[in-house]
Amino acid sequence: MSPDLVAVIGFLALFALMLLRVPVGMAMGLVGVVGYAYVVGPWPALKLVGQTSLRTVSDYTFGVIPMFMLMGALVTVSGVSRELFKAANSMIGHLRGGLGAATVLACGGFAAISGSSVATAATFSNVAYPEMRRFNYPQSFSTGVIAAGGTLGAMLPPSTVLAVYAILTEQDIGKLFMAGIIPGLLAIAMYVMTIAVIVRVRPGWLPLGEQRSWSERLADLKSVWAPLALFIFVIGGLYGGFFTPTEAGGVGASGAFLLGLARRRLDRAKIREALLSATRTAAAVFTVLIGALLFGYFLTVTQTPQRITDFLVHLGIGPYGVLFVLMLMYLALGCLMDAMAMIILTVPIVFPVVVHLGFDPIWFGIVVVMTVELGLITPPVGMNVFVIKSVVEGVSFSTIFRGVAPFVVTDIVRLLIIIAFPMLALWLPSRM
Repeated sequence: MSPDLVAVIGFLALFALMLLRVPVGMAMGLVGVVGYAYVVGPWPALKLVGQTSLRTVSDYTFGVIPMFMLMGALVTVSGVSRELFKAANSMIGHLRGGLGAATVLACGGFAAISGSSVATAATFSNVAYPEMRRFNYPQSFSTGVIAAGGTLGAMLPPSTVLAVYAILTEQDIGKLFMAGIIPGLLAIAMYVMTIAVIVRVRPGWLPLGEQRSWSERLADLKSVWAPLALFIFVIGGLYGGFFTPTEAGGVGASGAFLLGLARRRLDRAKIREALLSATRTAAAVFTVLIGALLFGYFLTVTQTPQRITDFLVHLGIGPYGVLFVLMLMYLALGCLMDAMAMIILTVPIVFPVVVHLGFDPIWFGIVVVMTVELGLITPPVGMNVFVIKSVVEGVSFSTIFRGVAPFVVTDIVRLLIIIAFPMLALWLPSRM
């Protein structure tokens, strides 16, 4: 068989295994090894499995993933999410729609130290949803704003998705983290503006919250000093060049542990819970990474990336036309696949196209992750929507998707802004 036919059969086999609910990492690894064995030979393929697995789990650069995951797990079990929501709620919760805006702000703060969209959505389903329902917020809005706020974990540093993109494309992880800050802050601002527009269009739909005294507000604000200090220390160290990304992850995890102990928020049971959670998540990510690398070697020997590059470049639609096609592909895949799997599966294929067309790799990483964020909240398989459905009882998928629809429109507008003004993503990395 020709290499092109082998590659097509490989992709068909991969999607077939995924439809059969085989884990994505296992499916990519299996197809990659079998395909590589067919093209090159069985013994080189078996040798490749051992070398790739050992190199991935022992590579110093890859250590950034479990370190930041441990930091996020320690922060989660320390109850920081409730402190962030309580502080934001104290300041603006009394306004019409204020609880929704407070949820967005708290999600942003939590995402900035957890790095996980799914964890953010799951956490605030327990923290913010009961409070919004207590003040008679509509169920669709309550779940929709949590689903949208959860996507901030994919953009704001330390984002696991950005770290994986950096590793796959051999880009500077620190610069990608810096590149995500302004688009992430823009997302928070635009989500709050979206809520303000909803309040203006439907004045009586969102109720008023509870007014608090300034002494209570200041007391609640004081409680968020720990996560704020941790974020500034870790990201400031990265921006100033004092830490490498892997060192920043270690410093962040150590800082989260020490702060939790100092504030008496960690006991033996919570430490064990955090360690187990971080280990399980890191193991899942490394499984997908190893599988993706094996599948990437299979694509390399069939010359698939080069052929796709030639095809897209010679379509005659220009660089931004090709970019538009790639974004449509990501939006379609986002409706069917997990964000991490989508990044790991597609980036090795499309990255050569992006480089050939002259786009900045750091900027493209932000654009891709923003598109992936859309996949987290769009039907039929928005991962954040599934997480909220599993946590919140008595809510339907249609209700959540109806509530998140205005924020999907907001995300599309934000994506167009970043494409039109690349310096929004590139200014901070250029200052490093």
